[in-house]
Amino acid sequence: MDMVNYGIVGCGMMAREHILNINLLPQGRVSVVYDPVEELAQSCADLAGDAVVAPSLEALLAHETLDAIVIVSPNHLHATQLAQIVATRPLPILCEKPLFTDPSDKAALDALFKGYRHPVWVAMEYRYMPPVAALIEQAEQATGGVKMLSIREHRFPFLPKVGDWNRFNANTGGTLVEKCCHFFDLMRHILKAEPVRVMASAGQVNNHLDEIYDGEVPDIWDAGYVIVDFDSGARAMLELCMFAEGSRYQEEISAVGPKGKIECLVPGPGRFWPAKLGPAPVPQVIISPRAPQGPIVAEIPVDPALLAAGDHNGSTFYQHQRFHAVVRGMGGVEVTLSDGAKAVAMGLAAQESARTGQAVII
Repeated sequence: MDMVNYGIVGCGMMAREHILNINLLPQGRVSVVYDPVEELAQSCADLAGDAVVAPSLEALLAHETLDAIVIVSPNHLHATQLAQIVATRPLPILCEKPLFTDPSDKAALDALFKGYRHPVWVAMEYRYMPPVAALIEQAEQATGGVKMLSIREHRFPFLPKVGDWNRFNANTGGTLVEKCCHFFDLMRHILKAEPVRVMASAGQVNNHLDEIYDGEVPDIWDAGYVIVDFDSGARAMLELCMFAEGSRYQEEISAVGPKGKIECLVPGPGRFWPAKLGPAPVPQVIISPRAPQGPIVAEIPVDPALLAAGDHNGSTFYQHQRFHAVVRGMGGVEVTLSDGAKAVAMGLAAQESARTGQAVII
């Protein structure tokens, strides 16, 4: 296959990031897009370089020049759209996280994809941020086996979306699903272990309380702590604050074991960094052995072209590079349907724990 032709389902802000990164692939192009908001669809078609605007998902699936599909629609639509794709035109699929939002969807998706002959990749961009990828690669050697893992994200509030669908738990699955499934995926991936118990304290503290949509105030959470016990005996913690955009670094990940500690520091989107403060921060990886003591700091710069193509520290390009190879018959899926489902299960457990005040056994 010389060229992979992509169809984009959903044409909001994240779709534009996917398109910009597909444009960077030498053998990739977006040939058709669909969104019920015609102006968004046309804007994405123009960004892709004269892609066809399909009037419906059915029309997109009928487009002749189509080799793979990228789902970038609102969270609560993913399960239905996946089912329509499988029933209508089975193709390789890259589906944005979360894979689903309703716990009852899992069994249906398991049945849907049983025996499916095409690759399905769940988009977990954070694995591919260069500083995070460096931490993952070096964690075992630096720590002697990770026993404690801490992930902190101090960031900006949820951005406006079409119809402001991301203001309500019914559409997103809840913040600990919508936003944090990335981090639960990282926990499993770094620790190479499975969660057994989840404890959380979270809620809506500051954001969106003065907004009203069709008479309803948003109920999406903006702050919380989650502690996860794993079957390996390791423990992990997530700290989330979504009204901390003044931070120098957006994500800080720390992994500790008997030999030492490794950390990575990841800045937020460069477009949000105040120009008056000078150049945006450069990502770092810091290794702190117990003996001899003394941190070793390494900067992990990211290609400016990749930074300009999105808000995720270059990770969307590296993810697409790997998915593109899989579609062309080289390599295997790295973030599976099972990975996506387990990340959602952890998020749902965290939502339930925070709601009830009780630990949830997985």
